[in-house]
Amino acid sequence: MKKMNQEVFEMQKKYFQSGSTRSVEFRAQQLKTLKRMVKEHEEEIMDAVYQDFGKAKFEQYLTEIGLFYDEVNLAVHKLKKWMKPEKQKLPITHVPCKGKIVQDPYGAVLLISPFNYPFGLIFMPLVGAIAGGNCVMIKPSEYTIHFVEVLKKLVQEYFEAEYIYVCDPSGGKDTVNELLEYKFDYIFFTGSTAVGRIVMERAAKNLIPVTLELGGKSPCIVTEHANIKMVAKRIAWGKMLNAGQTCVAPDYVWVQENVKDKFLQELKNEIERQYGKNPKENKEYCRVINAAAVKRLKGYLKEGTVYFGGDYDIERHYFGPTILVDVNEHMDIMQDEIFGPIMPVMSYRNMETVMDYMKRNPNPLALYVFTEKKEEANYLIENIPSGGVMINDVLIHVATSKFPFGGVGQSGMGYYHGYHGFETFTHKRTILDRKTYVEFPMRFAPYSDYKMKLFRFLMK
Repeated sequence: MKKMNQEVFEMQKKYFQSGSTRSVEFRAQQLKTLKRMVKEHEEEIMDAVYQDFGKAKFEQYLTEIGLFYDEVNLAVHKLKKWMKPEKQKLPITHVPCKGKIVQDPYGAVLLISPFNYPFGLIFMPLVGAIAGGNCVMIKPSEYTIHFVEVLKKLVQEYFEAEYIYVCDPSGGKDTVNELLEYKFDYIFFTGSTAVGRIVMERAAKNLIPVTLELGGKSPCIVTEHANIKMVAKRIAWGKMLNAGQTCVAPDYVWVQENVKDKFLQELKNEIERQYGKNPKENKEYCRVINAAAVKRLKGYLKEGTVYFGGDYDIERHYFGPTILVDVNEHMDIMQDEIFGPIMPVMSYRNMETVMDYMKRNPNPLALYVFTEKKEEANYLIENIPSGGVMINDVLIHVATSKFPFGGVGQSGMGYYHGYHGFETFTHKRTILDRKTYVEFPMRFAPYSDYKMKLFRFLMK
C-alpha cells in the first residue's frame, strides 16, 4: 500500500512532466496566488506562530512576512527577464550555428525547513522554486504545530497537491527518512549541520542536487577602534532577536581587552533598554521552542561566569538574555552552535589570537566585524572565510532580495534570495542550433596535416 507522501510525490512528478508549470504566465500567476494567500491570512499566520513560541508580531513581520513580500514582488516583476534565454556568440569552428543558455526547472522539489523562522524559511525558498517552474513538497518542523496546521489548511485551499503540498511533519525524523527515499529532482534543506550531512549523504545515493542552508558559530570581532555604544546596541538586538534562535545570530564575541569592560557594560545596558529589567514579562521577548531547549541552554550556565542574566523558566519555555565571561574555546558553549540568548564574551590582546582561533575552526555562516578602521575590516574579511560578512552591524545582510545568502564549508552550500533563488531552482541548459545548409569538412575523417595546421591556426 502506497504512503500518502509517495502518492503525492508521484502526482507531482507526473504534473511536472505534463509541462504545465513551465510557462511564464503560469509561474507569475502562482506567485500572485501565493502572495494573495498570505495577505488574506496574515493575522492567522502570525497568531499561529505566536502560539508556538511567543514570537512578537513585529518581529514576524520584520524578519519573515515583510521579507517574503519583497521577495515575491521582485520575482513577479522580474520573472520574464529571468526566464529570457541568454544568447552567446559562438567561435568560427561552429559556423553556421546559434546558441543560447536557458534556465530549466528541475522538476519535483523537496523543501525541508526548521522551526525557528517557520514562515520565512519555507516561503522565501518557495518563491524561488515556483519562479523556477517546479512542483514543491514541503516538510515543515514538527515543533511548530499551530503554524503547520494553518499552513496545511491554506496550501490545500489555494493550491492543488500535485503542484504544492505540505506533508504531515509529526513523524519527525521518520518523516524525513521516508521523504529521502523518493527520487526528488532537487532538495533544499535548512537546519543543523549534523542533519545536513545526513540529507546530503542520502541525496548522493540518487545523485540528487542539494542546497544546504546550515549554521555554525558566527563571531563578532570588536576592535578597540569600534564605536562601542553603537556596537552594543546592534549586537544586543541581533543576539536576542527570536531569543537567539537564528542561524546567523551573533554566536559569541571577541573584544579587544582595552575596551572589554566598556563593551560588557554597554551590552548589559542595551539589553535592559530594549527588553526591560524583567524580560520574562515582556510580551515582545520571544520564547525558546520547547522545554528541552531550555534545559540544553541551562547546561551552558555551568561554564564560565554569568556576567548578566542567567534566569530561566522551563515550564514557560523562557530563557532570559544572558552574558557569559571567563569562557574558553574548550568549553561546550564554544564548541556548539548556541541557538539561544546566551552571549559568551572573550577578550584578546593581539589580533593574531583571533586569527589563530578562526583558522582552527569551521567557516562561519556570517562574520561580523566592528571597527571604524577600513584596513582592520579588510584584513579580517580577507583572512576569515565565511558565508557572508557585515561590517558594523549584524543580520541585515540576509534581509535583502538583491544579494545571495548561503554558507560555505560546514555552514552550508548553495544560496538563494531574489534572482539567486530562481537560479538555485533551475539549471543552466545549453542549446545549440546548427544549420544544415552548409558543412565544412575539416572535422571529419580522414584527417590530414593540412587539417591539423588549420585547426592550430583557428584554436591557438
